[in-house]
Amino acid sequence: MKLFSTKIAESATDSQAKPKKSPFREWAKSILFAVVVATLIRGLFIEAYAIPTASMEKSLLVGDYLFVSKIHYGARMPSTPLQIPFTHQTIGGKIPSYLDWIQLPSYRLPGLTSVQRNEAVVFNLPSEKGHPMDLKTYYVKRCVGIAGDTLQIKDQQVYANGKPLENPEKMQFSYYLTSSQVLNQRFFHKYDITDVTSVNEGYVIHTSKETASKLKQFAFITDLLPLHYEAGTMNGQVFPKQVDLSWTIDNFGPLYIPRKGDKITLTAQNIALYKDILLEYDHNKGMEIKDNKVYQEGKELQEYTFKQNYYFMMGDNRHNSEDSRMWGFVPEDHIVGKPLFVWWSVDQNASWSNPLSKIRWNKIGSIIE
Repeated sequence: MKLFSTKIAESATDSQAKPKKSPFREWAKSILFAVVVATLIRGLFIEAYAIPTASMEKSLLVGDYLFVSKIHYGARMPSTPLQIPFTHQTIGGKIPSYLDWIQLPSYRLPGLTSVQRNEAVVFNLPSEKGHPMDLKTYYVKRCVGIAGDTLQIKDQQVYANGKPLENPEKMQFSYYLTSSQVLNQRFFHKYDITDVTSVNEGYVIHTSKETASKLKQFAFITDLLPLHYEAGTMNGQVFPKQVDLSWTIDNFGPLYIPRKGDKITLTAQNIALYKDILLEYDHNKGMEIKDNKVYQEGKELQEYTFKQNYYFMMGDNRHNSEDSRMWGFVPEDHIVGKPLFVWWSVDQNASWSNPLSKIRWNKIGSIIE
């Protein structure tokens, strides 16, 4: 009985000794828990992204907000662990939101599938300088070439391994339009043409072939010329920036897209094509190119084996897209995820006089093909 009383007394004493938790401490713990959970969800499963440019019109529009799956291609572990949660590159556009003191090797968890041709893909822009790999600017484009493909563009048609690739349903090209009267924004908006530039008493518009056919029927449309970039007209402007190649954004390649484990004999021609892979993307140490020859740690290499898979990406707005035709391959370790659906969409060109008209209700919930 005495022992029982002692235990009760000790328990009461311990209870009184415990400090009462302050509301601030409880809030702090709740916020920390929420941040950790949200960070894990964004990093491992799904994350929201916005479309800032017209490069994928009309498949994806400026003002579309997407949910992107990380599990389809496998979640990528952070290479830059010292960064502020829920930020990317900077705070307020000026202050860096990360420290690059620690850079971890790229590692990806197993995924449900691999990148396929004609899929929309979110990735980090490979050619961007000034940021670690996992903090480069996010791009979304359509994959038109996977590792092991030989890609070619002939008269605006993309071919993979000699076979024509299925074109996106809402693919656009550019046209030069002249009219006997001034065309206002309301006219273009009626025909869902949002990418318009006034040029030489006319307009350069980006639209589909179907819409272009409709415009030709108007009597006040005096001319509507499709723009083509013939071979040899963009010397040195497209990848790999060689003036002796006649490649353009409409006539490009053939170009082999490297696959992990492929071994090539190095030549002056393919060194120019795969220079970025040799010097940067494959993370080679001591690699340099001199006089069209490749050296590693001072020793000349005659052959090279690729260390990862590569992809070729293009925008559906074919004449208004900064893509692989301009800067080359996308390494596998730059792949972020697969866009699933549009969860919100805002028309930035619509008038604020009717705020509800700015919301593209028909886009919300739409699956991304």
